[in-house]
Amino acid sequence: MTVLGQAGTAVAAAADDPSCYSRFTNNWVCVSYWQDRSSDLIDATQEHLQITVVSVLLGLVIALPMAVIARRFARLKAGILGLSTALYTIPSLALFPILVVFTGITMTTVIIGLALYSLTILVRNTLTGLEAVPDDVRESATGLGYGSTRLLLKIEFPLALPVIMAGLRVATVSTVALTTVGAIVSYGGLGELLLDGVNNDFKAEIFAASVLCVALAFTLDVLLLALQWLMTPWTRARGA
Repeated sequence: MTVLGQAGTAVAAAADDPSCYSRFTNNWVCVSYWQDRSSDLIDATQEHLQITVVSVLLGLVIALPMAVIARRFARLKAGILGLSTALYTIPSLALFPILVVFTGITMTTVIIGLALYSLTILVRNTLTGLEAVPDDVRESATGLGYGSTRLLLKIEFPLALPVIMAGLRVATVSTVALTTVGAIVSYGGLGELLLDGVNNDFKAEIFAASVLCVALAFTLDVLLLALQWLMTPWTRARGA
């Protein structure tokens, strides 16, 4: 009689349980999951953000000199563009295991891989921006005594900045998505929650990780757009 009473109490407690991710329910939208797993969601989002930002910055550091070399030496242009494109065609499931041999199962593996993927966008946009600088502007600056380095830093890069920033925005948003693939080496940020959710058919976890990925991509894009607005006041004056 006591056992039956305990079983009845357990069933009643389960029926009264408001949780929407128990073994009795598996909802996509579940406020209880966000509340109960908030620390896991925050940690995963922070890791995702860290990997994305570092990867894009590393890619930008590599892409800028590549674009400058391609601009200065026409015979190298096709090779540089071809290399950046070829790197993007390597599947992540193949690239990450190759990098693991040299960097181990670490966050560095994911960052290097994502930085290489970003080159195809960053190199092309930077080169396009530099090539769009009018020749008469270059000639005028040269006539005023600008050397090649000063011309690049003071004239060409500022005028190419809107195109470069557009490429940076695209590269950042795409990297947010690609970061999830890092889950195959245990450094995928929100991708680890997505993988766990898929493996366990945990709908609330899949939905939460997906929403946070989209929100992160949107937020970074808006921030970069605002940064571009601040860094290019001459474009606002021209538009007015």
